[in-house]
Amino acid sequence: MSQSSHSERVLVVPAAELDRLGRFQGFSDEAERYLSTLLAPGMGAFRPRSEVEEDPSLKQIIPYVVFRSGDSVFCYTRGKSQGEARLHRLRSLGVGGHVAEDDADGRATLDAYEIALRRELDEEVAVDSDGTIRRVGLINDDSTPVGQVHLGVVHLYELARPAVTPREDGLAEPGFVPLAELRDQAERFETWSQICLRAFLLGHR
Repeated sequence: MSQSSHSERVLVVPAAELDRLGRFQGFSDEAERYLSTLLAPGMGAFRPRSEVEEDPSLKQIIPYVVFRSGDSVFCYTRGKSQGEARLHRLRSLGVGGHVAEDDADGRATLDAYEIALRRELDEEVAVDSDGTIRRVGLINDDSTPVGQVHLGVVHLYELARPAVTPREDGLAEPGFVPLAELRDQAERFETWSQICLRAFLLGHR
C-alpha cells in the first residue's frame, strides 16, 4: 500500500449495502456475489481519503494480493513508507492498496478495480516468475479501527518460482517463508494476514 496524500480520492462503498448483502466477520469466498453489487455502476464513489479513514459508514475497497510458490508464501514487515500508519512494524502477506480516482478515469466499477490492482502490484513489487492470479474471496474485519473502514478483495498469485522483489522500502525483511513455519507465528502478523492463513493457506478455518 503505497504512501499517498490524505487528499487522494479513494473508492468507497456504503457499509449499509454490505449489511444488506450480508455482513460477515473474517473471510468470505463469495467475492463475486458481493462485488457484482458493490462495484455496480452508481454504487461506489470516490472520496478524499482524509474524510473516510475513520468513517465506518463507508468501506474502502482494497486489493490484497498473496503470493504463493509451492508450500511457501511471500511475507514482509510493514515499514514507515507504507500508507497505513496503524499497521507499521507488523508482518504481512498481502500487497495492495486503495483504488484511486485516477484509476480508469474515476469510474467506480470492477474494471477500475482491476486496473488499480495491476497498478499497485507494479508499484510495490517486481514479479520475476510465471504465474496465475485469481480472486479467492473478501476480508471484512470489524474488530479493529483499521478493519472497520476497509474491505479487502483477496487474490492468490500462484508462482512457478519464489521470485518477488519489493520496489518500495516499506516492504522490509521480504522473503518467501514455508507455511509450516507460519503456523506458530500468526500473532506477529496483521489481522488480514492472520485471516488469510486460517481461511485458505493453512487448510482450515
